[in-house]
Amino acid sequence: MLTKSQAPLSQEIIQRALHEFGLTATEQQVIRIQRYVALLLKWNEKINLTAIRDPLEILYRHFCESMFAAAAVPLERGRLADVGSGGGFPGLPLKIIRDELEVFLLEANAKKATFLAETIRELELERARVIVSRYQELFEEVTPLDAVCSRALGEFAPFLAWAGSERIAAKQVVLWIGGGDLDTVRKERGWEWGGAIPIPQSLRRFLLVGKRREQSTVS
Repeated sequence: MLTKSQAPLSQEIIQRALHEFGLTATEQQVIRIQRYVALLLKWNEKINLTAIRDPLEILYRHFCESMFAAAAVPLERGRLADVGSGGGFPGLPLKIIRDELEVFLLEANAKKATFLAETIRELELERARVIVSRYQELFEEVTPLDAVCSRALGEFAPFLAWAGSERIAAKQVVLWIGGGDLDTVRKERGWEWGGAIPIPQSLRRFLLVGKRREQSTVS
């Protein structure tokens, strides 16, 4: 039996939370969020997908923070790769809120990848694909890419070198990042960085967007 904190999220609660992040959703999108949260909690009992157990906190921290990029960047359409997708964040929430996106979820852990594939099937999402691999090993399988994003990077330098390489040549990179890492990332060559965008309901988390410089201009 679900505890009070684990009770299903109502459509009203979901819409109110999304509004705080400058977002609106259709009834179908809200239903998909509800089903996704239920799947995440069920699978999380066997696979460590998230340390967060409270559905409301999952809604704010995982779904709203992920979807925030759709309005803040913005992301409307095109081909997007989510590197180290884990439980599907930010790639699948972005796909839910912006259905015209074509999304690749790059996840090296086979069990997590199985969860992602099952979630795509259950939510009936089209143009969403799971690739079981380390991102460093992928090139033509995902190109061309309009954007590459990640919320769970351990090392920024190799990721940014991969995303900006001639073989990937992503047009832009979107990072969910802590304030302490901003200066480190901005030192990475090959990218023109915009201003840090504060994430609502967070004191020290930001969106950071970089646009790829043409390789001929990089000394």
